[in-house]
Amino acid sequence: MDERSTVINIAGDEYELILTTKATKAVAARYGGLEQLGDKLLKAENFAMALDEIIWLITLLANQSLLIHNLRNPTAKRELLTEDAVELLTSPLELTDYKAAITEAMYRGTKRNVVSAETSEGNAAGA
Repeated sequence: MDERSTVINIAGDEYELILTTKATKAVAARYGGLEQLGDKLLKAENFAMALDEIIWLITLLANQSLLIHNLRNPTAKRELLTEDAVELLTSPLELTDYKAAITEAMYRGTKRNVVSAETSEGNAAGA
């Protein structure tokens, strides 16, 4: 598993949800940016619309790991998920559970690792 991903299980198959630059561009095109995504999910006009958004996100994020696999393994490509497949293979209860995995994948994809580098100037000032 990639440190940027979370794993979900759909009908017995595991899928890694990964926020890539490609996925970020798709989210930005659909919502205007990652910040607006949360607002859209919380303020969906009806239950069906909220489910549609979650299904779209699961499909988008799960397909990132499949696209990465296919890029690295051109002779052993895996079939991409479709929104129809996600709808047929999941229950509404599972989709609400997947919201946490989506949030975690988004967090991991945007997490910044800040490393402090000590400089000789900084060390001299503290001495």
